[in-house]
Amino acid sequence: MQLRRLTSRHAGFRLSALALAIAAAPVWAAEESAAGATEHVEVVGQAASMDKALKEQRRSDSVQSTVHADGVAQLPDENVAEAAQRLPGVSIERDQNEGRFVSVRGLGPDLNSVTINGTLVPAPESGRRAVALDVLPAELVQSLSVVKTLTPDMDANSLGGTIEVESLSAFDHDGLFYTLSGEASHDENTSENSPKFSGAISQRFSLGDGIDNFGVAAAYSWSDRDFGSDNVETGGGWDFAEGPRLEEAELRDYEISRERTGFGLNFDYRPDDYSSYYLRTLYSRYQDSETRNAAGVEFADPLAPGETGEAEGWRELKERKEIQTIRSYVLGGERLLGPWTLKGQVGYSRSSENTPNGLNATFEGNDDFEDVGFSSRSKPHLNIGDAFFAADSFSLDEVERSKSRTTDTEHNLKLDLARDYELSGHAAQVKFGGKLSRRDKDNDTDVWTYEDFDEHGLSDEQLAMGNFTTGSVDYGLGNFGPGLSAGRIESLLGGLDRDDFYDEEESRVNDYDMREDIDAAYLMHTLDIGDLRVIAGMRYERTRFEARGTGIRDGSFEGIDERNTYDHWLPGLHLRYQLGRNTQLRAAISHSVVRPTFGQLAPGFVIDGDEASFGNPNLSPLESRNFDLGIEHYLGRAGVVSAFLFYKDIDNFAYNTDLAGSGIWADFDEANTYANGDRADLWGLELAWSQKFDWLPAPWNGLLVGSNLTFTHSDASISGRDPETGRTLHRDIDLPNQSKRVGNLMLGWEDDRLSLRLSLNYKSDYLQEVAGIDDEDHDLYVDDQTFVDFSARYSLTRNLQLSFEAQNLTDEHYYVYSGHRSFNAQYEEYGPTYKLGLTLVNF
Repeated sequence: MQLRRLTSRHAGFRLSALALAIAAAPVWAAEESAAGATEHVEVVGQAASMDKALKEQRRSDSVQSTVHADGVAQLPDENVAEAAQRLPGVSIERDQNEGRFVSVRGLGPDLNSVTINGTLVPAPESGRRAVALDVLPAELVQSLSVVKTLTPDMDANSLGGTIEVESLSAFDHDGLFYTLSGEASHDENTSENSPKFSGAISQRFSLGDGIDNFGVAAAYSWSDRDFGSDNVETGGGWDFAEGPRLEEAELRDYEISRERTGFGLNFDYRPDDYSSYYLRTLYSRYQDSETRNAAGVEFADPLAPGETGEAEGWRELKERKEIQTIRSYVLGGERLLGPWTLKGQVGYSRSSENTPNGLNATFEGNDDFEDVGFSSRSKPHLNIGDAFFAADSFSLDEVERSKSRTTDTEHNLKLDLARDYELSGHAAQVKFGGKLSRRDKDNDTDVWTYEDFDEHGLSDEQLAMGNFTTGSVDYGLGNFGPGLSAGRIESLLGGLDRDDFYDEEESRVNDYDMREDIDAAYLMHTLDIGDLRVIAGMRYERTRFEARGTGIRDGSFEGIDERNTYDHWLPGLHLRYQLGRNTQLRAAISHSVVRPTFGQLAPGFVIDGDEASFGNPNLSPLESRNFDLGIEHYLGRAGVVSAFLFYKDIDNFAYNTDLAGSGIWADFDEANTYANGDRADLWGLELAWSQKFDWLPAPWNGLLVGSNLTFTHSDASISGRDPETGRTLHRDIDLPNQSKRVGNLMLGWEDDRLSLRLSLNYKSDYLQEVAGIDDEDHDLYVDDQTFVDFSARYSLTRNLQLSFEAQNLTDEHYYVYSGHRSFNAQYEEYGPTYKLGLTLVNF
């Protein structure tokens, strides 16, 4: 028996399948021994969380990956986006080194969808569909799943995957559960320290004749983080016809404060074995305050490294407070009626972004600077005299003040009815239902542009930059000079009548109201034939879109009212075959419909002479036929190895383009807008392995390993007119925002008291923005990134835990290049962050 057991355990040492994406803090559950004198402690940490997630993945009818919170109701990372990046095929876009948007299988965030407790989350930002998941604190989340194949009963609005967020329920724990955490973090780049507090509580109660049939759960999180970054960028301003040579460069210093507040309150009622009802509520507020000092030059003639010449210089201050909120309310239930199961849900969610008082002030140099040059193409360093760093060299030229508010509201009603029955002796189910979704997105912007100050009685002495400076800028990439004070600039503007500076063009052109109504219905059948499960069905979606806004043509305003209606029939087929007790095959054919972003659909336009820029409300939605084939082998507790092939045949992807020289824009020098691409193909391989080595002798039995690697390749084709000859041109590109390689590696170790985790996240470079059809040298690419994080958690007692985290240990930077990796468009560095925390828990 011992030999057999040992052999079985060694058989578990193989490659595995799900992302080990996850790890969370260890917690204690104590039991009295039979003698009553010895305390038995069971760790609830990385392995327990992984095992629970893998069991959910294994049961799923879709290809999905899951992260579960551990016993202390915390995901293993700072926010939802950073937790998701540990999953197979998942990477994130970062903003100031914080995880923000989620990419799945190398595809851009706008091609995915996000749901909270089953209802779609609208996007706070004015131009996007992608939801910035850093708005959601990790403490409010019980589980996070990325569903990569869509069954007919699911919304068809994702190409990479649907990110499903589930919040805490009282039925996730037995009896009273609570946790309270405090944390302090230190930002190495700015030497700033920041606090964070969070907590969660749940309990069950007995109503009527029931026992523990009513549950209440609440969670709260607050943090206020101060940090910053240093930047040097060219914006892709390279003249490749002459060298290449650089046209301009800019230094930027960011000081940032981000405050997050989140609250969730959930109710569950299960009166009997046949019915359950729930109410899920969530509120999250994210306030981002940013001060950006900038100093730049524009060369009189483009220069190569080492050359010198004359240059105009400028200084700039941008200060703004941006407040994003998400509110989500979901009321639903389930009732068994004999062989029938009835499910219903009403959802309301509202996201908003409010920028109440943005300020952007520009100071021009009083004279040109001489003998100016630079060194390094990838990380330009300005070679310039001391006068560039002196306040008396600049005067106030223009100030733009703005305020804006965007709201995105989603109402939906969903009803599902399923009946279980036998078909020729096989278990079967027929399921049908529908969903009504009503979405409204609007943006209101007001802009005041202050310029020509001498015409308003201000003297040169009053406009001198020295009147607005405040100390030296702490800039890590070299000399910068004095910083600028927004308060002093506001004091100057306070003496002017702002109505005289209202910018009607900028204000009205950016305003819009877009409405998107989707009616959906589906029919789906599930059949179990021995070890084979077959799910086949059809989904129908009808979309009615309307956009209202304002355009300006050579100084005259025009109202815009565009409408578009389209429908889609979306068949789906899913197969799951049990090869053995622990091995299963999956195959799926599905269809997706991803609507263009709101920025691409925006109705406003500006036409000024022979230059034009405009959105395109008549863009067609992206359509994709998706094929998935894979195998999963489960390796006991917290272990799995998997491999999945996927292919996507895509039509109508959207990209930015210049239509000058074609059609009605034949006589224009610029006509920047968005168009549908001809077609695209994407295919890839997704590998994953996670393993708990509990069969090894101590101390190696505490070892955990998780890894995943996704390879993708895309071929996309775009077309346009050559502005010089008028000929139609075609160009092959990668899909925008698509990384070819995404990977994670995690090494963990835990015992009854200590939990350690070292994790690595890698994302290869990708095309960020397409330039003109004949100008691939100015395409913008984001360089590859590798982030290494470390965490340690130690249980001081069974209820009290000490934690330490170190993020970005390799001091990874953010780099965007133009055409070729040698040519800077943007370089930004952040430094590591360290955190120390204490958690009290009871469950």
